Amino acid sequence: MLVTSNDPVRLSFLTALLADAGIAATVLDAHTSAVEGSIGAIPRRLVVAAKDEARARHVLEEAGEL
Repeated sequence: MLVTSNDPVRLSFLTALLADAGIAATVLDAHTSAVEGSIGAIPRRLVVAAKDEARARHVLEEAGEL
């Protein structure tokens, strides 16, 4: 897991940053978060494959997002 957030705009931005670097990312718990009314009780998680984690962290750190 790279990031947890309740901000769908931020998660979309981070996903786009990673995609530009050729790293596939997935947002987990988006449906569950929406079902609970988006009150923030269940944050969404941004994840990547284990083999991409170090590079993904580097990309997000370079962008000032970690």
